[in-house]
This record gives sequence, C-alpha cells and structure tokens, in this order.
Amino acid sequence: MKINKLTDWLPTTNKEVKLRGWEELDVILFSGDAYVDHPSFGPAVIGRILESYGLKVAIVPQPSVNDNLQDFTKLGTPKLFFGVTGGCMDPMVSNYTASKKRRDKDAYTPNGDKGFRPDYATSVYSTILKEKFPNVPVLIGGIEASLRRVTHYDYWSDKLMPSILETSKADMLVYGMGEQPLREVVELLQKGVPFSSLKTIKQTAFLLDKDEALPKNKNWNDVEIQSHEVCLSDKKKFASNFKVIEQESNKLNANRILQSINNRKLVINPPFPTMLEEEIDASFDLPYTRLPHPKYNKRGPIPAFEMIKFSINIHRGCFGGCSFCTISAHQGKFIASRSQESVLREVDKVANMPDFKGYLSDIGGPSANMYKMKGKVQSICDKCVAPSCISPVICSNLDTSHKPLTELYQAVDKHPKIKKSFIGSGIRHDMLVPEFNKNADPKELDDYTEEVMTKHISGRLKVAPEHTSDPVLKLMRKPSFQYFHKFKERFDKINIKKNLNLQLIPYFISNHPACEVEDMANLAAETKDMGFQLEQVQGFTPTPMTVATVIYYSGYHPYTLKPTKTPKSKKEKDEQHRFFFWYKKENKDWIKKTLNKVGRTDLVERLLPEDKKDNKGWKSVNLKKVKNTFDDAVPATSTNFSNGSSRKKKHRSKKKRR
Repeated sequence: MKINKLTDWLPTTNKEVKLRGWEELDVILFSGDAYVDHPSFGPAVIGRILESYGLKVAIVPQPSVNDNLQDFTKLGTPKLFFGVTGGCMDPMVSNYTASKKRRDKDAYTPNGDKGFRPDYATSVYSTILKEKFPNVPVLIGGIEASLRRVTHYDYWSDKLMPSILETSKADMLVYGMGEQPLREVVELLQKGVPFSSLKTIKQTAFLLDKDEALPKNKNWNDVEIQSHEVCLSDKKKFASNFKVIEQESNKLNANRILQSINNRKLVINPPFPTMLEEEIDASFDLPYTRLPHPKYNKRGPIPAFEMIKFSINIHRGCFGGCSFCTISAHQGKFIASRSQESVLREVDKVANMPDFKGYLSDIGGPSANMYKMKGKVQSICDKCVAPSCISPVICSNLDTSHKPLTELYQAVDKHPKIKKSFIGSGIRHDMLVPEFNKNADPKELDDYTEEVMTKHISGRLKVAPEHTSDPVLKLMRKPSFQYFHKFKERFDKINIKKNLNLQLIPYFISNHPACEVEDMANLAAETKDMGFQLEQVQGFTPTPMTVATVIYYSGYHPYTLKPTKTPKSKKEKDEQHRFFFWYKKENKDWIKKTLNKVGRTDLVERLLPEDKKDNKGWKSVNLKKVKNTFDDAVPATSTNFSNGSSRKKKHRSKKKRR
C-alpha cells in the first residue's frame, strides 16, 4: 500500500513549494472549495491537467477575504497566469437555500463549516488579484463563471447582471469543461504568444474595448445577441437571447456570440467538439491521491468528499436538456464516455484504498444511464440545434442501447474486492419504457432494469418524473407522466418476479414555470392514488443559464416569446409546495378551502375523502421518513471547474436530485 507524501498533493503553501525544489510558479489557482485531490473536484482536475503539461502549479483553497488578504500574495507572482474558480457549485447555491436563507453547512468545507466562501466568490477573488497584480492575467472558470458568461438573472439579488467578465475584471473566461481550452492556452503561452493575444481559442470568452478590432477566424460566423443595456430595459428581448445562447452552446459547429456591455464587446468563442474517449480517459487517469489535502486532517471530514469517496464517474454530458437544469450548458448535451478499461483502473484504485469496505457508492454520471450513447449517423448530429435528444420524443438517430452499461456494471462486479456496486446517480426511467423509447430493444431495456434492481440498489430506486401535469412537463422538456406509470408497472413486475421488496422513490418539483395550484393538487391526488406519500421534494430555484430561470425573470418563454406564468411570491410558492404534504393534519383544512374556492371538489374527495377509515386500502410505499428538502434544496447545477460531476449524482440523489 502506497504511503502518501505531502508532495503528492499540489502545493498550497510556500513550504510545500520549497519541498518540491521550486523557486517560482507558472500558475496559481484560487478555489472557493477546500482542496480535494480527486477527479470529481474540478480545481484538482485543472491543477493536474496543468501539471501534466510540465507546469509548476500551486493551489490556494478558500483564501480569506476578511483580513489583510495575505492569502492572495503569499505564493508570489506566477509566470503565466492566475486561475480562479468559485468552486464545484455556484457560491450562491452553496451559501443559500431556495428561500434565500443562509445555509448552516458548506459541503465543500471541512466539518461542513460555513463562512469560508464569499458570495460571488469568482468575482471577489479575481477583483482582489487584479488590484494586487494588475499586470498578471487572470483566467476564470468553473460552474459560476460558465453559467454567468452572458447577461443573466441572479435570483439572490433579484436583478439582471452582466457577464461575470465585467464584474470580475478577469482577462479570460473558460466555459464548460476546461481540459481542451486549457491545453491550447498553455501550448500558445509556451510558444511565447502573449496572453493578451489569445483571442481565437475555442470555449473561451473575453471583453474587447470598443475601439479594438474583432479577432478574425475564417471558420467562424458571428451572431450578435441583445446588448446588456437592452436586456435591462426589455425583458422580452432578454428572453430572446437565451434561444441563441442555448443552441450555440450545443452545436457541434457553432457560431461565435457577441454582446455589447457598457461600451465594450463580449466575445464568446464556439465550444470544442465533445471530448474523445482517449481525451476523457487521460483526464481521469492523472495521478490524483483521491484524498483531501493533509492540512484538513484535524478540521473534520469534507461532506462532499465523503459522499463521493468511493464513487466512479463514467461519463460527462446530458442530452436530456431539462428546462431547469444547467448540465448541458456546462458539460454539453453530447456524451463523452470513458473506456471500460479506464473505469476499471479507477475501480482498482478505489478498491485498494485502506478504508474501502467493498462497496462502491455510485457508478454513474449526470444521468446514470447515458453511458456510450450517441448519434447513429454523426452527420445528422452535426446539423442538429435541438436542445434535447429525448424531448418531446426520443430522436430516431439516438442510439440508446444500455448494453455497454450493463456490461460495464458486470465487469466492475467481477473485481475481487467489490462486494457490491450501487447506482446512486439519477436514472432516466423514461428511456427504460419501450412505449417511449420506441427504437430500443425491449428485452435489452428490461435486462438493464433487472440488473439495476437486483444488483445495484439497496431497498430504493430513485427516479425523477418531476411532475404529473403534461403542460408543465412539456415546458420542463420531460415526458408525459403516463410513462412513469408504465415504468412503475415494469418495476412492480420485476419486484414480484424476483421477490425483491424494493421501493420506488419519485422526485417532484413545485412552483416551476407554468405550474398552477390545481396542477399541484392533481399531482398530490395522482401520486396518492399510486400509493406514494411524497417526502423527497423541492421547490424550483432559478439558477443562471436555464430556460426556466429566463421564464421566471422575464415572464416569456425564450423559444416562443409567449407569456408564461411562474409562481414568484412566497405565498404562491408555499401554497404550491404545501400540496406535497396533503397527509399532514395541519394542511387538510387549508386544502379543502383552497380547492373548494376554485371549484375542484373532485380533488378534495380524492385527497381527503370524508370516509373516516383512514383511507382504508391505501398505504404509503415510502415507509422510511426522509427530510423535506424544500428549504435545503440545491438546484440543478453541475459542479466542477473542469470535471462537472453529476448534480444528479451528488446533490439530489443524495441531497438534491433535480
């Protein structure tokens, strides 16, 4: 068993820099998270990527902004640039609940301690660095920078904000997954190209002064969106921007996006193509210790690390395109999958960790069952502008074979030290329903479902139908609730056939755009009729770069520009959410009054029958009480500077599954 030395981690102090025999650094990274040297933590991925290019890299995790700011100067001046990220989650999501209350814990800090990450951390860190080192380039990235790259609505301040490049004073922004653009940045800098000349690197953004010429690239066409100033004065025009932004983010041959901001020009270069298997393998195969830095040994465990310590991320990207989710905006809609060999190498590393007991907590990704899925004919994908490959129907060009994933699970389970491998990521149950996934082999879908149910869950299978109302689901880019009924039929059939006694746990969202009180009452009644007593639920929280957030702020759907209603007041939100808990005594009189007022006595009878026999014949399948996550809900965000690991996997299947 290998004994780790302090020099196995990227240095975080001058002492650690000296231990490596370095006199100066090429790049210094600043992160809003504690430093965990693991491929699911973006700052570590970026550090290891830069190190693999032969650079001398250090990281300053959670620098203090409440003292003399010595954390920002202690490592001196880097030769190339500073890199800045707010962390694996948007700092405002880390710091506040859906109801804008301060969180009691920060999952990315030792002991869950709060107060180590400022609000809008990327802008705070970058501004400090530009003040102290005005001549050193600052490059920002990560989820906060990626999703705030254009004019966006900020829920916590309740206002439109310009590109984070404006507020942070940074020189360059890397959006999405960072490996590919960073490789090109470093290659050009090592050739002697000045940082200020790096204007045509894909997947980067920057600001130009009004008198600067637009960099030329004969392979790119330009599309200009409404200026920041126009967005401030016209909500409908702000909404119209999002269609362009989303489509260009998901194209394989995208246009360059331009936006005017305060007499300057924001330039967003097109994204890189989806990472090839060998590229994503190379990122995961870097020499991570897979452990938090030893400096935290006496401060307590880091909750986010403990959650994924024995998990394996097998792919990136999500082609679901859900209206409330940011995954495709950060990771892209096309799937980048690791090779089975790379996954098995990581499984072996985990299996040989000294405290491993034989149980992998997750083999998954943003959605557990999208591994190796891609277009059958690439030329069709090359021209596609659809934000989702499975909404409103599954694309006939999409290969949804679950066979490679089933084979991967079986290969993992053959490892002699693996007792059981769990699937903790959210499973797209709709893709397992032949009536919806019409081009798939039904037997193959059943084989996968049976494999998961018999070998990879412990008592409960969590899925996310999200709602029961077809109009709401359509706006969410989710399939009709009828397919959840179909999936439950298949689930129950396997449950009985294998004598498994498993529970199906559905997740739902309240107060989403287009959702009315009656929709929530119908949701309560329909799930009650199915035998569910809902507990794992959350309220919609607007986060930048989603269709639902644009609607929440503007009142217009960005694709149709038609008015769309959204619950916004605290009263509306609380009332909608209350229907989840129809079975609580304190809610019953309110439900009767509310539904009688709108003439829905039929729903009163379904939810609260006058029969005093306590709804004889009905029982909950959710026998184990779990916490209502409305106030603690973490909205849909992927989480890393480079390696945006599953928000479904990490935050809602265990604490925030969308």
